[in-house]
Amino acid sequence: MEYNEAKKKFIEAWGTLGSNWGINRAMAQIHALLLISTEPLSAEEVMAELQMSRGNVNMNIRALMDWGIVNKEHKIGERKEFFTAGKDIWELARQVSKERRRREIEPIIKVLSQVQDVTGDNKEQLKEFKKVTGDLQDFSLKVDGVLEKFTKSDQNWFYKLLMKL
Repeated sequence: MEYNEAKKKFIEAWGTLGSNWGINRAMAQIHALLLISTEPLSAEEVMAELQMSRGNVNMNIRALMDWGIVNKEHKIGERKEFFTAGKDIWELARQVSKERRRREIEPIIKVLSQVQDVTGDNKEQLKEFKKVTGDLQDFSLKVDGVLEKFTKSDQNWFYKLLMKL
């Protein structure tokens, strides 16, 4: 397979994977392009390569920076901003896990904790509600604990854990 064809296929696949994970497709495609680029890219270069609008590229680069997986760089003598993605896949996985934990797991744990103090007249409904939300809270807390360990761990710990499974 020729490099340009492989590059296009990878960017498309990363975009699909990202959208399956609940991440904007364009955001994932921009990340894929930056991930495989050997040099920092400007927004204009990303726009041209991926055939995206300036607003779409700028908005998604900012989102990637908010996630902590893309960095801004300056080149001497250039007024443009350039962007890079970290190449350490282990660090990428940890950062994405950390962000997803912050954005998804922590808020649901908070809500599940708040709704445990539910009151009402129908004891059967209350019992079922508390059981289901309590089970969800227990599960969410376990997932949160695993993600916390993962984000604070190193590769060796994770590989040892996988070998035990």
